[in-house]
Amino acid sequence: MRSRHRRTRRGVAPVRGSIRQPLGSCVSQVGEQSFNVGRNAVLAAGWPESVPATTVDRQCGSSQQAVHFAAAGLVAGHYDVVIAGGVESMTRVPMGSSVGNGAGRPHGPLVARRYDRESFNQGVGAEMIAHKWGVTREEADRIGLRSHRLAAAAADSGRFDAQIVPVDTDDAGTVERDEGVRRDASLDAMATLRPAFRDDGIVTAGNASQISDGAAALLLTTSETAQAMGLRPLARVHSVALAGVDPVSMLTGPIPATQRVLERSGLSLGQIDVFEVNETFAPVIAAWRAEIGAPEERVNPNGGAIALGHPLGASGGRIMTTLVHDMVDRRLQFGLQTMCEGGGLANATILERLA
Repeated sequence: MRSRHRRTRRGVAPVRGSIRQPLGSCVSQVGEQSFNVGRNAVLAAGWPESVPATTVDRQCGSSQQAVHFAAAGLVAGHYDVVIAGGVESMTRVPMGSSVGNGAGRPHGPLVARRYDRESFNQGVGAEMIAHKWGVTREEADRIGLRSHRLAAAAADSGRFDAQIVPVDTDDAGTVERDEGVRRDASLDAMATLRPAFRDDGIVTAGNASQISDGAAALLLTTSETAQAMGLRPLARVHSVALAGVDPVSMLTGPIPATQRVLERSGLSLGQIDVFEVNETFAPVIAAWRAEIGAPEERVNPNGGAIALGHPLGASGGRIMTTLVHDMVDRRLQFGLQTMCEGGGLANATILERLA
């Protein structure tokens, strides 16, 4: 499928010549997504050959990490204007494509010996979390249903329109809406789905994130450069934090990452107006809420990855785009984004609205 985007954000086109470092991101960097896909995107877009680019891999949090790197580079004075984002085509480059191929496995004998296993599975990790926090099948399905209902309401009201660049394709017409939102979702229908990872498990296709294709990008600069270029920033990166946890259950990292970013920011939980937590699996959301204590109505108010999809390398950028627009639309001061990542990692970012 060839694709062509057909919309340029007002005020962004004149900045293109000032961009000195696109920071792309992608998880399965093989095949069409190999050989520094960030650089290939620059060349395919017709940008000057003099513009360098880097591709980041921090698993599911790759494009959120790209934003962190961009912010750090701007503060250090290395760049004036940066594009940070990511891409993942999970239909053309399936998840796991970069593993094997005669080049060995990602976990060597020392890691296998340390954790008494040859491989690590996120779905099994989600089941372990469900068991530890007592998450029931019905609770997980309700989280999934909530995601679809909120995403459908947001899409139907036009809240996503300013966030989506319509794409003209050769074989699917114009794509301008997320295709995974199920307006007919119900608890009864979800209850018929079989567990995906354990026969007695609770994780199903109805309460887990969807395999998706997607791309997202954000423009970052300093306040001085924005003023000189006549740009009006929507938000600023207030604080960031990282966390590492055991790679077996793997997906609890957003809990300590959230705690750390709140501590570093000097803000209290009550000062955060909205939270975006990646819906990799419903038990991840349930455990995070149980430990952090965030009110449900402030968490993923426009739905999440269960409904909107989880194109791995793009998800961090997509979530941050949704967060920024929600903060601007509803005049909220602070928003917090966090997401779990393969290998037992997590990122957390606090944004402050400026527009």
